[in-house]
Amino acid sequence: MKRIAVLTGGGDVPGLNAAIRAVVRRATERGLDVLGVRDGWRGLLVDDTVPLARAEISGILPRGGTILGTSRTNPLAAEDGPRRARATMAARGIDGLVAIGGDDTLGAAARLSREGLAVVGVPKTMDNDVHGTDACIGFDTAVNTVMEALDRLHPTAEAHHRVIVVEVMGRDAGWVATVGGLAGGADVVLVPEVPYEVEEVCARLERRRAAGRAFAIVVVAEGAAPRGAAGQVVQEAEVDEYGHARLGGIGAALAREIQRRTEWETRAVALGHVQRGGAPTAFDRVLATRLGAAAVDELAAGRAGVMVALRGAAIVAVPLDEVQRGPRTVDPELYALTRTFW
Repeated sequence: MKRIAVLTGGGDVPGLNAAIRAVVRRATERGLDVLGVRDGWRGLLVDDTVPLARAEISGILPRGGTILGTSRTNPLAAEDGPRRARATMAARGIDGLVAIGGDDTLGAAARLSREGLAVVGVPKTMDNDVHGTDACIGFDTAVNTVMEALDRLHPTAEAHHRVIVVEVMGRDAGWVATVGGLAGGADVVLVPEVPYEVEEVCARLERRRAAGRAFAIVVVAEGAAPRGAAGQVVQEAEVDEYGHARLGGIGAALAREIQRRTEWETRAVALGHVQRGGAPTAFDRVLATRLGAAAVDELAAGRAGVMVALRGAAIVAVPLDEVQRGPRTVDPELYALTRTFW
C-alpha cells in the first residue's frame, strides 16, 4: 500500500479535523501518501481530491467543521456510482480509503466494500447512533453544548416563571436529549424511542408548579413525537439522497400545546446547528485522534471492510456491515434515569 485517501460525509461535527490530522500523521509515519476527498462521496464520484501533508493539517486540531468539506451525496443513488468511485481510486492510485461519517456514510461504505473498494470506516455523528461503537466523534461536544444551553436557560426560565422547551438534534435516537438533559438538569426529556403523552408531560409540569417550582425545562429530540401522531414533525417534505426529510418544529408545537393546556407561559428554543459548531471537547479530540490513527493501521495491515470503534476503553475493529443494523437507539436504562427527575 502506497497511497490512501480520506473523506468526511454527512453532517459536520467538531472533531472531524482532528481525525483527518491523525490519518495524515499516522500515514506519514508509515510512509504513505494521503489524498483528501472533497465534499464526501461527491468528491470520489467526480474525482475531486487534494494532496494532504503536514502543512495542510497544521493547526486544525481545535477547529470545528472539516477542511475537506462534506455533503449528503449517496454514491449508490446512481447506478454507476460504484464504478465511478472505483475509477477515481484507480486513476489516483488510491489503495485504500478512510470514510469518516455516520450511519448513512458508513452504510454506503459497507456496500462499496462489498463492491471491491478497500474501505475502513470511522464513526462520527452527534446523534451517537452508529452500531458497533460506544461513542461517535462529535457526540461529546454536542452534549456539552446542550448542557451549557440548559445552564443558561435555567436562570431566565426561573426569573420569568416560564416553561422553556428546548429542541435538540436526534432524528431516530435520543442520545443527545438524554445525556444533555441529564447533565443540564432538565425536568422532562422526550426522545424518538418513546412516544410521549402530552397529558403526562403537562401533569408533571402542574405537579412541579404545585410544589412551588414556578419554572421548568423540557428537552425534546427533533425526532420525538406524541403517541398516535402520524409521524415526525418536518420542516421540509423533500428528502435527501438517503431518503431523510429535514426535521424540526416539534419544540414549538409542544410549547404551544403546553401553554394551551396549562395556561403557563411557555417558550421554545431550537438549538439547531449550534450543536454542530465550535471547538471539539478534549474527549472528542482524543477519540478522533485514536480512531483516525487506527483506521490507517487497519489499511496498512491489509484489513478493510471494517470500522474502527470505541469499546469500553479500547479501540477495536468491527465489521462495517454492523452499521447497517439501523440506528443505535438510546440505552433504556439511561433514559429511565431521566424519569427520576420528572
